[in-house]
Amino acid sequence: MSEHHEYELFHRHRMNPILTAADWPYPIHSVFNAAATLLPDGTTLLLCRVEDRRGHSHLSAARSVNGVDGWIIDPQPTMPAEPDRFPEELYGIEDPRITYVPELNAYAVVYTAYTHNGPGVALALTRDFQEFERYGLIMSPDDKDAALLPHRIGDHWALIHRPVGGGARAHMWISYSPDLRHWGSHKLMLEARRGGWWDANKIGLSPPPIETPQGWLVIYHGVRMTAAGAIYRLGLALFDLHTPERLIKRGDEWVFGPRERYEQRGDVGNVVFPCGYTIAADGDTVNLYYGAADTTIALATGSINGMLEWLEREGK
Repeated sequence: MSEHHEYELFHRHRMNPILTAADWPYPIHSVFNAAATLLPDGTTLLLCRVEDRRGHSHLSAARSVNGVDGWIIDPQPTMPAEPDRFPEELYGIEDPRITYVPELNAYAVVYTAYTHNGPGVALALTRDFQEFERYGLIMSPDDKDAALLPHRIGDHWALIHRPVGGGARAHMWISYSPDLRHWGSHKLMLEARRGGWWDANKIGLSPPPIETPQGWLVIYHGVRMTAAGAIYRLGLALFDLHTPERLIKRGDEWVFGPRERYEQRGDVGNVVFPCGYTIAADGDTVNLYYGAADTTIALATGSINGMLEWLEREGK
């Protein structure tokens, strides 16, 4: 009888989950879906979605020298919702993605703002993760799962996002702007499949795309509805560098899904949901930070070259 060897693109850290509500310096319910970046001194910064005991979320920064443990967490919310100034943040802010933008010498934080009418995409700029210049909503509800590309495409900024229409399926789109405030030229980027696929119900961007010589490498999440509920898994796709809405390759199979107890059980079971990564000094190793079951933060490592080779071999 032949043995079955599972080929894994991502490897879970032995210390998972690496951050839980018990680590927080003030009372919270859960922490998950963190954006990530490397600061100039090499420190890993996670901008975490923190849910309080009302059920509302805010963003809280955690810093670590090695990106695994020894986290120093801000003693108060780093970026609280401000519904008095921004009514769209009435029910909190969540699921950030961080992109460093050299032209602006700033980090762009794209996040979901929850208002009476559902989730919308909002933008803030920061240089130090202490003061934030909020732009407010840049995509009206229902829209989420958004990240900014790190530089202009031609003369325009590009934003990947996931609007939701009246149907049961939801797809990834890309939109363009001359000034980060006014967005247009909306183009369908990647469509949720139909039928029995793992990503047939809805899809969305997970962390910001990785720019490679071969194209924009995208890790996206797909949702499959089952009799027992939804399952969130991850897939890979590659898009043209100069025309990011043009798909080059897309894998048929999911490459990472809920397997461990901390991923299968929690506030929302069977969910792995990364919003950020850092790239190691070797330029290849990806440290992928993901929300596990909407309850904790976990870490998995992968390889950019490994993902590209897999797409070249398995993608269509």
